[in-house]
Amino acid sequence: MSTAPDRLEAVRIEKLQKIEALGHDPWGQRFDDHLPIREVRAKAPAENGIDGETVRVAGRILRRNDRGKLKFFHILDMSGQIQLMVSKADIDENAWALIEELDLGDIIGVDGPVKRTRTGEITIGIKALQILCKSLAQPPEKFHGVEDIEILLRHRHLDLIYTEGVVERMQLRTKILQSVRNTLNERRFLEVETPVLHAVAGGAAARPFITHHNTLDIPLYLRIALELHLKRLMVGGIERVYEMSRVFRNEGIDATHNPEFTMIEIYQAYGNYESMMDLTEAIITNAARVVVTERAKLAGTEAPERLVMPWGDKEVDFTPPWQRRTYGDLFREHVGVDMADSAAVTEVAKKRGIETQGVHPDVIISELFEAYVEDSLVGPVFVTDYPSSLCPLTKRKRGNPDIAERFELFVHGMELANAYTELNDPLLQEELFRTQLAGMSEEDSMAKMDTEFVTALKTGMPPAGGLGIGIDRLIMLLLNCRSIRDVIFFPLLKPEAPRGISGGTPEVPSPS
Repeated sequence: MSTAPDRLEAVRIEKLQKIEALGHDPWGQRFDDHLPIREVRAKAPAENGIDGETVRVAGRILRRNDRGKLKFFHILDMSGQIQLMVSKADIDENAWALIEELDLGDIIGVDGPVKRTRTGEITIGIKALQILCKSLAQPPEKFHGVEDIEILLRHRHLDLIYTEGVVERMQLRTKILQSVRNTLNERRFLEVETPVLHAVAGGAAARPFITHHNTLDIPLYLRIALELHLKRLMVGGIERVYEMSRVFRNEGIDATHNPEFTMIEIYQAYGNYESMMDLTEAIITNAARVVVTERAKLAGTEAPERLVMPWGDKEVDFTPPWQRRTYGDLFREHVGVDMADSAAVTEVAKKRGIETQGVHPDVIISELFEAYVEDSLVGPVFVTDYPSSLCPLTKRKRGNPDIAERFELFVHGMELANAYTELNDPLLQEELFRTQLAGMSEEDSMAKMDTEFVTALKTGMPPAGGLGIGIDRLIMLLLNCRSIRDVIFFPLLKPEAPRGISGGTPEVPSPS
């Protein structure tokens, strides 16, 4: 519930009233033709002390320094920062009075020549100024950052303003998404939108969020995957199709999981899982090239030929071609037994403390693979040819029905992509939907009966490859972020206890 303004907010409201008395609108008006600060910085003359061209910029005040009749500001927009300088002799009395009422956090627009000071700092000499928004919230005590991660995540606007590099990171996120779309659009894929509310929570092994439609009086599920609707579009003749959207899984939160996340699913008629490997490599290497190129531009250097990128204290070399290894070979190499030797597999599982009684052998194999193999996969490496019982939506390998034509892409133990040669046999698909995998609960199994999907398959779906990529994890990797929360604008958090404030900035400790 709102309360009376605190002392600091009351001071700002008083300044707002003075601004109104001066005849200015404290909430601003349209401000056309201003340039990004980064472009203005590039226009600065090479010599110190010489006025360059007159420019127009807008941004938020981060710092101010009053020196009597000379004042300095630093303002920030989404492209960067720049210093402003104003002399009382250069503007009229009303504008000077307005400047006296400005606070840190206010948004202003200015016109004036861009130049370099005697010390070489790029600066705009203010000749005209407009208030574009009066900030009533007190910013953090030190403009250069907030150290309380919880505050930054709950109040992402503070993170974007006061933490260096966050805006750049989020801009790169958007450029990565654009790159993914460009790669697919150039290959004649059609982007579509499919329903978020599903009658059947199918297409993945995950626990759904459940809701209720009042008019129809039926339960509905927030989608856990995009697959089944996209395949129905392929049945309808859309041969190359993709969707990049939010999906929802009612599960835990950790460094690589958020209940609401972005993924892309892609389907290509007349392809297979090998087609999807080629496509995955192209999508990710193109995105990595965008990141490397953008960062080289910021640094004023040439982009390197090889796509070697940092990952913590390690590196990832995305330069193609990438390694391809079979599931069985990796299992034998790291677990020490052949996955076809059920007795040996059971013995290793018991030593590891993995439950084996009444559990399907392939579930045991999967748990051993996760325990012994995944963390050792530096990559990028495509792991191919999984046990078929783990993949109920996947076509079996010709001549070996125990193996599914599936791959997963791993980098430093993290799964980034999952792809299949899609199962298009409606009779086998229906059988698999009816036979839940032994050892898996309903919520953990992908084999959810979807009669509408089976009916569509009976019309005839062309042989196809299908691919899913976790977009947030990909962005984490390309931007060297160790938590998924760093690359999602608003990650899910437990609700904050009411503070009884009137909507201003929360109590923000000064970094020490």
